[in-house]
Amino acid sequence: MPTENGIETQLKEALQLTGAEWVALSERVGGMWKMRATYHLTKPAQVAVTTVLNKPAVDAWLCGALTVGHTRSNSFSEIRNLGADRIFAFPISGVSQAILVGASQQTPDAQRIWRLTASLLSSRAVAVSQSFLPDLQTGLAYDMPIALDKVLNIFVQAVSCQGAWLAIRRGETLDIEAEWNDPKGKGLSLPIDSTPILRRLNRSLSDVLVTHDQPNWSDIPHASFKSGTKVWACLPLVMGQRLIGAVAVWRQREFLSAELQEMRDLALRVAPSVEVIVTFSEMAGHLRRLGMLNDFVLTVSSAQSLDQIARRVFALLARGFGAELIALYLLSTDGRLLRDYRTLDGKVSAMSVSVQGHPIQPFLRTGQLRRVNDITVEDFVPIHKEARSALIVPLKYRGQTIGVLSIESPRAGAFNQYDEHLMVVIASHLAGLIEYRRLRDEAEGRARSLGLIHEVVQQVIGLTDKKEVAQITADLLAQYFKFELAAVLLLDDDLKLSIHGFGGTRADVVQHALRGSDLSTAEGITGRVLTTGESILVNDTSQDRYYKALKGWDAGAEICVPMKEGERVLGIIDVESANHNSFSQNDLLAIESLAGILAAVVSNADQYQRMQEVVRRLRVTEIELKARMEAQQDAEHRLVQAAKLAAVGEMAAGIAHELNNPLTTVTGFSELVLEEIPQGAAHREELEMVLHEARRASDVVRRLLDFSRQGERTRTRADLNEIVEDVVALTKHLIHTNGVRLTLDLMKDLPWVSVDRNQMKQVLLNLIHNGLQAMPSGGNMQVITSTARRDNRDWVTMSVCDSGVGISSKDKDRIFEPFFTTRGDIGGTGLGLSVTYGIVTDHGGTIEVNSNPGNGSMFTVWLPI
Repeated sequence: MPTENGIETQLKEALQLTGAEWVALSERVGGMWKMRATYHLTKPAQVAVTTVLNKPAVDAWLCGALTVGHTRSNSFSEIRNLGADRIFAFPISGVSQAILVGASQQTPDAQRIWRLTASLLSSRAVAVSQSFLPDLQTGLAYDMPIALDKVLNIFVQAVSCQGAWLAIRRGETLDIEAEWNDPKGKGLSLPIDSTPILRRLNRSLSDVLVTHDQPNWSDIPHASFKSGTKVWACLPLVMGQRLIGAVAVWRQREFLSAELQEMRDLALRVAPSVEVIVTFSEMAGHLRRLGMLNDFVLTVSSAQSLDQIARRVFALLARGFGAELIALYLLSTDGRLLRDYRTLDGKVSAMSVSVQGHPIQPFLRTGQLRRVNDITVEDFVPIHKEARSALIVPLKYRGQTIGVLSIESPRAGAFNQYDEHLMVVIASHLAGLIEYRRLRDEAEGRARSLGLIHEVVQQVIGLTDKKEVAQITADLLAQYFKFELAAVLLLDDDLKLSIHGFGGTRADVVQHALRGSDLSTAEGITGRVLTTGESILVNDTSQDRYYKALKGWDAGAEICVPMKEGERVLGIIDVESANHNSFSQNDLLAIESLAGILAAVVSNADQYQRMQEVVRRLRVTEIELKARMEAQQDAEHRLVQAAKLAAVGEMAAGIAHELNNPLTTVTGFSELVLEEIPQGAAHREELEMVLHEARRASDVVRRLLDFSRQGERTRTRADLNEIVEDVVALTKHLIHTNGVRLTLDLMKDLPWVSVDRNQMKQVLLNLIHNGLQAMPSGGNMQVITSTARRDNRDWVTMSVCDSGVGISSKDKDRIFEPFFTTRGDIGGTGLGLSVTYGIVTDHGGTIEVNSNPGNGSMFTVWLPI
């Protein structure tokens, strides 16, 4: 037989002769394709090729190649990055192996080289004529899936077929353990008595042949038939007069008599080997399970908690029985709850459930073991839906059932009497270990109580929020003392228990039951302690006349301790347990010590909160006073500005009337004289200057009149964007000639405002002119409209931004005053922004300026929506 190195050498030489990209010798074992030898394939590439080979469609393609013994090729996009997307398959006769060649193409000569290489490797095949015996030196008998796969391969190599399976009998079922080109069949359990063909096979112990034209073709228990399948044969594996298994094969053409006889002979020869394989496998499994006792002592006994015990037990049982359907139920000391441990998504999870109505309750009551071989025919409700057989073992300690250990399997008859005895021994040790762990946990918890009080105090010392103090204390009490309920209730300024914190597993139930209740007038133990100021310890609430149960919660034991400052009760600490006799006098002393410290914390928190309330009120008063002062200053500023505007308006009206008539006369006579004086005449230039200055003076007079009387106001609902577009259309040429680039950023669907359209146009014209004059050498100007919310009102804003010289901080305070201008040397009147200010304020709005010297200016008009 060639060695592995020899095989690789042969593959390498063939690859060099054919020019292929890579080559691999692959074998189908246990329904999966595995690499036996490769050349020019890295580890990642081998994984990629193996993944492709084990796809159902590719597996069927390769099995077909082995069955017919002919070369096949196909393209696979998944391996394109390996240099070639086509695989050539050259089957090796006598074994479930094939040479796989990766290449874009292979010439007929190259394919002949590969077929020759396959024939040279065929000497590795096991001769059918040899008796099949397990190789004990290599451990074959102990690996039942591989061994049975090799047994089935003998039939497949002897008779060409479309598919096949080999099943082992377990009880009243045949379990399919090996398959050929039938991946869906592996793991199926076929009932014998309810399947006519298998019932006939079991009774006659002779082969069954069924063709597609027979009425019982539909009774075939399982086969992945393809189109054209015409015949199915099932051969029994018999030892003495016992059916130990069966082999089924099917194909498209009928079996010849010689082929049927050859398969019968094979069935007789391999039956003893199959018996040995199954026996060795069962013995090995039994020995592994017995080894669990030693593992139990070494691993489970050293576990530090109940959860850790459960995880280790589950791992041991899963390894020993090959099952994942495991559950452990531990009964609480009061017998009302079960701690349910089971495997979910590969992890051990735990939850607490009620005993009442639970499927495991009958086993807790009777304490009897039960082994179920087939759930479908026995009166048993499984814990896991996919289970077919089960083994339920009670955990007993000193005659009392403290829990149940359950192990289930998806196979029928998975457990035998040896497994039953083994589980009884494991359950006995486990019960003692669990009870010891419980007692130890309880003792350690009580010993830590005083130390844990110190930790509780550290968490709350320095806190000033009484609600936070109550909740943190309740949570820590429930967490560290393992109580189902811990409550800290504090009196407020009205002497009501409105400040509280709840912790523990029953906290939500208790809070829901107490919702809407006045705890200060509550009856029961808490009301008694609040009234008397004395601590109460009750270890059996059913015998206490003061105890009052709540809806959804009935405590078995309770401690209630007052928190006092002198003789004044500040609140109470109440802890409750579902179990009777849960508390000792030491527990009462520990909680009383904690109550004394909490009383000091709560008293300090009261004083701090009162001081904080005074500080808060002073701050609120300060803020309100500051706001009022700012509002008053703003109002005074508006009044002063309005008074200035009114005074200037009256003065402007008088001056305008006084100057208007003489300016009209000067203008008129200048025009008449200019009409009579020819061009180029002496003094004509001076006269034109007189006319120009007179007209400029008239313009100033007109502005004074506009400033003094705004005219009639006609306000309508208007779109500010339309006003902007109208003004821009009028000033577009002026802006362009000044070397200024204008951009508009107008908000879509801008809310309408109530304005005088002409006055708003005047406002925008003034702001644009102001910006142009600030940019004598050109620049950028932007007009923006948007919405904003300020002072609990909605506003529309219009901003005009320029990149001009800017405004100094000292000038910004006077910018809206009449006749104030920073352009005195170029003829500014100082009225444009004053008029703008008056129009905006008359509309109930405001105008703001944001500017720095050298960085331009932005004027923003705010108008109410």
